Amino acid sequence: MEHANVATPFGRRPMSLAMMASQKTARAMPEGACVHKWQTFHAIREARELLGASDRGLSVLNALLTFHPDTELSSDGTLIVWPSNAQLASRANGMSPATLRRHLAVLVDCGLIIRRDSPNGKRFARKGRGGHVEQAYGFDLSPLVARASEFAALAEQVAAKKRAYKCQRERLTLLRRDVIKLIEAGLDEGVVGPWETFSEHYRRIVDQLPRSPSIETLDDVCDALEQLRHEVHIVLEKHAISENMSANESHSERHIQNSKPDYISESEKSSRKIDEASGAAEENDNLKSLPKRELPLGIVLDACKGWHHLAKDGEIRSWRDFLAAAEVGRVMLGVSPSAWHEACEVLGERYATIALAAIYQRADQINSPGGYLRNLTDKAREGKFSVWPMIMALLNAKLEAGKAAAQASSQTQRATESRKGGFEVSDALRQSMKRWSS
Repeated sequence: MEHANVATPFGRRPMSLAMMASQKTARAMPEGACVHKWQTFHAIREARELLGASDRGLSVLNALLTFHPDTELSSDGTLIVWPSNAQLASRANGMSPATLRRHLAVLVDCGLIIRRDSPNGKRFARKGRGGHVEQAYGFDLSPLVARASEFAALAEQVAAKKRAYKCQRERLTLLRRDVIKLIEAGLDEGVVGPWETFSEHYRRIVDQLPRSPSIETLDDVCDALEQLRHEVHIVLEKHAISENMSANESHSERHIQNSKPDYISESEKSSRKIDEASGAAEENDNLKSLPKRELPLGIVLDACKGWHHLAKDGEIRSWRDFLAAAEVGRVMLGVSPSAWHEACEVLGERYATIALAAIYQRADQINSPGGYLRNLTDKAREGKFSVWPMIMALLNAKLEAGKAAAQASSQTQRATESRKGGFEVSDALRQSMKRWSS
């Protein structure tokens, strides 16, 4: 192999210990070593950040490799190329001379090439009688052969990090989807649970994600979302278990046989007809005794004072202003779109909004506003619900304002963020909430 001794750069270029180390590595190249130059270049390109090389520097290295006639780089052959700056710049996509010199220096500093400068700094080759190169001055590519295995290992390390990063991104996407879908399922099904707490905690976690997060940040976010998903799943699972138990009990009750025959005697039929004809029959519910006229807006606003805060400019002058605040109230109460649309279809938009305003007025007493609204919708579908009793109850409660205010104050002080809807937030989730809220 030519130039086994240390080669110093021409002119005012300084010599460094890094250059000596690179030349020592090249001299330690085993005999008969042979690598595919483009495969090695691909490995260098993948590991360029670890090697300290730039993309422009790699374009210069790519141009240098094109001046080597063979596809393979062998320790037994000539590994020095001697293109002029003009030729090299032409193959490097017209790079300017100053930029070319700068990136050639970067390649030398990274230990990817070695300068073999002639006494006068020119690049050329001296050939013998047989046409073989006896002496060449230019850029030595032997580090590519000597460090080929190192480049391949670094490229595999980078590829492994990319795969891990991709897996974490996929995990993040799945966790975000799971948490959102599970919370929406709980709201849609009317499950009693701390859905507002879950939603706020999810938003705090996601809002702290940068545009290009590191893999460490992704790990922390995914762990927090994993804990949140576990908590939401527990709430839904408990509800499913209670539903199954209730279904089993009702199924068992249907198999209980009644020993008494299910018929009505003629005397009972005749007495019932007489009572109904005389108007003595009692109604099971009092809906028919309620006023038939529509509720005045003033009465509704007097009963639902808090609804003013949701309106534009805090004022409600007409039913249009009253209805416009429904979307804001629905979101604040955590009522799902499906539950709201169903209520509007059954009750009508105006009465559904009145019911929502009454629920908003009593939000501190209702664990699951969405489930409560669904329950009212089901009763209205069967003709067993009217908004009149809700408004009258609020007005009656207003007459006892002192007592009700004292009770509401004590209930508010006893309530904590960790207990909503009869479910207690676990210690692990509470610590996570403190961490992500800070």
